[in-house]
Amino acid sequence: MKLQQLLSYTRRAVDDFHMIEPGDKIAVGISGGKDSLTMLYALHGLRRFYPAPFEIEAITVDLGFPDFDLSQIQALCRELNVHYTIVKTDIYEVVFHVRKESSPCALCAKMRKGALNQAIKETGCNKVAYAHHKDDVVETMLLSLIFEGRFHSFAPVTYLDRMDLTVIRPLMYVDEADVIGFQHKYQLPVCKSPCPADGHTKREYAKELLQKLCRENPGAKERMFRAVVDGIYSPYRELEYIQSLRNPFHSKP
Repeated sequence: MKLQQLLSYTRRAVDDFHMIEPGDKIAVGISGGKDSLTMLYALHGLRRFYPAPFEIEAITVDLGFPDFDLSQIQALCRELNVHYTIVKTDIYEVVFHVRKESSPCALCAKMRKGALNQAIKETGCNKVAYAHHKDDVVETMLLSLIFEGRFHSFAPVTYLDRMDLTVIRPLMYVDEADVIGFQHKYQLPVCKSPCPADGHTKREYAKELLQKLCRENPGAKERMFRAVVDGIYSPYRELEYIQSLRNPFHSKP
């Protein structure tokens, strides 16, 4: 996938769900993986021509894993002229050695999100962009159906009233395969997660299930994604349409 195609998908999601308003300062959560680095490129590129001016700030929560080197990401942010904040924590020590969690993901996610939200507020950002792509949308829906018994996925835009912070997901129209292609084409400096629980989660199960469904039923992912958009996300699209009538920055080009 070329940068132009990535920007097209991102612009479409931003416009469809009214993700960006004039004067926004958006935190880009950088985990070190391919998804968050692709999102950094997407928002950096979109910022150059989007009619509603906005700023971005890259933030990484360093969990404290040994030998987790972020120097290449620091170099990329300097190249893109994006301010980069690294938040040092001892989350790895607490989760794996102090608490010795047998199922560490929930506690780790809670602590990581808390550290990230605090850094976001300290840097003056009013929004944070998560790098969930189309596969994540469908996998979350499958997890919800299988383990919760409801048809649900994460929202394109979520307002966190206790933090006075808005979460946006600009990559929701991008396939994971295209993210992988973008990573290779532009040689993104991916930092592989050193977490011992990586690849052994319910989400990994959903990913493998989705791949199996798509092999046996070509087009299954697109149909499921369309069901999410038409069902779960339809109220957001209606709200965006109403807001677009009032806001010239979000009228379709």
